[in-house]
Amino acid sequence: MDLRDARRADAHGGRRRALGGRAVGRPGGPLRALGRRRRGVRRRSRGRGDPQHRRAALDARRRARAGDPGVGRRGGSGRLGRRARGPRGALARPRRPLALAPGGHRRRPDRRRRERRPAGHRRRLLGDDPRVPVKVRSSLPALALLAAGRSLQAQDLEGGAATVRNPRSSEETRGRSHGEVTRADLEERAPRSSPEALRFVPGVTIQQTAHGQASPFVRGVTGQQVLLMFDGVRLNTGVYRQGPNQHFFTVDSQSVEALQVLRGSASVRWGSDAIGGVVLVTPRSPTLDPSRSGLTLHPALRGRYGTADGELGGRAELDAQLGRSVAVLVGGGYRGVGALESSGAIGDLATGRAPPVPYFEPDGRTQRGTGFQEGTFDARAVVRLRDDLQAVAAVYGYRQYDAPRTDLCPPAYGSDRECLRYEEQFRTMAYAALRGHAGRRVRDLDVVLSYQRSHERRRLDRPLSSATNGFLDDVDTLGVALRAATPRLRLAGTDARPLSLRLRYGVEAYRDAVASASWITFTDVGVTRPYARGQYADGATMLQGGAWTEAELSYGPRLRVRAGARVAAAGASASGDAASATQPVDSSAVAALGRAGVEWHPGAALRVFANVDQGFRVPNLDDLTSRQQAGPGFQFENVALGPERSLTWELGARVRFPWLELEAWGYAMTLDGAITRALRSSAECPAMTPQCDASWSRFQLVNADGTSVLLGAEGAARVLLPRGVSVAATVAWAWGDGPSLSGTSGPRVPLSRIPPLNGTVEARWRHAPSGVYLGAALRWAADQTRLAPSDLGDARIPAGGTPGYAVVDLRAGWRWRDHLRVGASFENALDSPYRVHGSSVNGPGRSLLVTLSTRL
Repeated sequence: MDLRDARRADAHGGRRRALGGRAVGRPGGPLRALGRRRRGVRRRSRGRGDPQHRRAALDARRRARAGDPGVGRRGGSGRLGRRARGPRGALARPRRPLALAPGGHRRRPDRRRRERRPAGHRRRLLGDDPRVPVKVRSSLPALALLAAGRSLQAQDLEGGAATVRNPRSSEETRGRSHGEVTRADLEERAPRSSPEALRFVPGVTIQQTAHGQASPFVRGVTGQQVLLMFDGVRLNTGVYRQGPNQHFFTVDSQSVEALQVLRGSASVRWGSDAIGGVVLVTPRSPTLDPSRSGLTLHPALRGRYGTADGELGGRAELDAQLGRSVAVLVGGGYRGVGALESSGAIGDLATGRAPPVPYFEPDGRTQRGTGFQEGTFDARAVVRLRDDLQAVAAVYGYRQYDAPRTDLCPPAYGSDRECLRYEEQFRTMAYAALRGHAGRRVRDLDVVLSYQRSHERRRLDRPLSSATNGFLDDVDTLGVALRAATPRLRLAGTDARPLSLRLRYGVEAYRDAVASASWITFTDVGVTRPYARGQYADGATMLQGGAWTEAELSYGPRLRVRAGARVAAAGASASGDAASATQPVDSSAVAALGRAGVEWHPGAALRVFANVDQGFRVPNLDDLTSRQQAGPGFQFENVALGPERSLTWELGARVRFPWLELEAWGYAMTLDGAITRALRSSAECPAMTPQCDASWSRFQLVNADGTSVLLGAEGAARVLLPRGVSVAATVAWAWGDGPSLSGTSGPRVPLSRIPPLNGTVEARWRHAPSGVYLGAALRWAADQTRLAPSDLGDARIPAGGTPGYAVVDLRAGWRWRDHLRVGASFENALDSPYRVHGSSVNGPGRSLLVTLSTRL
């Protein structure tokens, strides 16, 4: 066929079409032909003169309103989405060319022979990649609707444009109770740390052993029983200790894009330690715009100052794009933090007197044993291999210096000159990842190779004894993880109610190697002598891993059934040492786990959930080999510990309208073989441990003989009001008890450090044209009087329990596009003295926190 034949075909009414990769039409007309085809598709997508297509369009809209993730205006799975989808500024290439009949007339392909794609299939294009920013035009009403359904993680509201980054972990939270903190939330609330950023997530409370240490409690548990994940890499190592620990504080909040908390047992997907929940950290990523070529640089500076502790710090970063396929984000920061000023001491519930922790300076407000210095650095490179596949290489570092442990600086009943300091708390992480789609059958591929090093150096000053104790612990961790999914496969059903299946699967393995040492220096003579062992058995190793799979079966837009299984294995080994009476460790465990869940959509705005999940935790090197001073007393090891297993039942409901969101969950968790502390006498202390003999209380970790129970409920609400006003509130309640180990308090006793009834309220007003926003927040908690036996001897918990509190914060700020942002937070405006249950430090008093950021 020549060009005259093509023109003759057009004269007979046939539109110009792409044939064999060439445009048939007037000379120089490929773009015109392409544009006419696109306009023709748009006209047909309205369904004029095609009743069957109109029915399909109505069904697609109904499924979209019901929340079907496979249906949407961009990249849906129905006929509308397939026809009008394509890269920006171009039309997706047809699956098959349109032929011309003899004489130049267009011949439509036989629809009955058209390739049938499985339900839920979507052509992955540039705009569908959750890691590639997409520019979309938006109006204020559209932004209000988006805010009701999902958060915009990075916004440029001025000029009507927004850069939307879909969270990579959105699938990981589907069908589960969860909460999210976005980058916009972090910028407005200006938290001091990553743990503090979770204060407004329902079911989460933040305990602080020191001003430079914090640990999230999720559904009443923390430490070893909450798993921390950073961009698909496991943060929990073999030395995470029983109860609160400081490790999540080493995640720099300035490098975080979003935080998500999965509440409830989740070991099928995530492995050991995911008993109470999982904290997922998504780091910030460089801007990669494939439409730009050449070199693009965006330098940025940030600074902050706080009056409560004299905090002064800042961060410098560079967001660079090199060509169309490579982008790099490099940054570094520093801050110095002084002694924290609170609103004064709180009175205990038994006598009204101030508890012995923390120790106050003569002004009655400044807390001794607070303050630290820290430095951070990070670099992240992203290479776009294809529209739906990219490679990532990243390194993150945290350096904290001179951070006292508040409850031991000074200790409650010791010399006021004694102090335990973390001279160095370092964490370094490096990893490389391949993410995206590796063909039609391997979707959402995520392969990660990682290395981490945790370094901890502590010093205990004892001037009255003319001695200083030193401790050094290093942990090196190698990890590999693979996760992927199948495309959604249509099994049966009709177009209106398809029965489809999707599988997700993965394997991972991590190895920890520990180096530990301790020594004593006699300051009066300048002599240093090493001890036979450190806090952990030197040279101890731990290997753990597993394989898992999860299936999601969907029947139409209203019903989804999920199920999964995991096979896990772990082993720990350590050499014995006769000089320190250290027993050898040769521990191993194998577990098989499962989960199941149902999600039902009885209406367009209502979703109902029912889940049952198993969790487990294998005893780590801290359980099996550590000797350390804990809050309640001195704790020593038990090499005969076994794993602990949990079973969580939960029911939930979620209501979503464009102006209202409501969510409520209730749960019951049983914990078998819980690893807990049992009282011991001084005669049972290990040899060569004078700290154990001198301690007021001594504990050994044991597996509880019986079942512990945790019950609770959580709720959240958000209302979008006219004129840029929004109100959000959360509430959480937890109750737990377990078998008594001593028998003196009855057969069952309360579990340790269970948070009291607590909640939050946030109100916010934003004037989009000017970039001004105002806000107020209320954080409150009731009294906690249900105390475990170990809580009664913990100096961090006042006699009779921790008093309740209500704290009001006020916020204001102004933003000029993406170039300048000024924020201020008037913290604890009523100057109320308060302490989160189980913490060593009281919260800041009335103070001002100012932030400033600029970007070119």
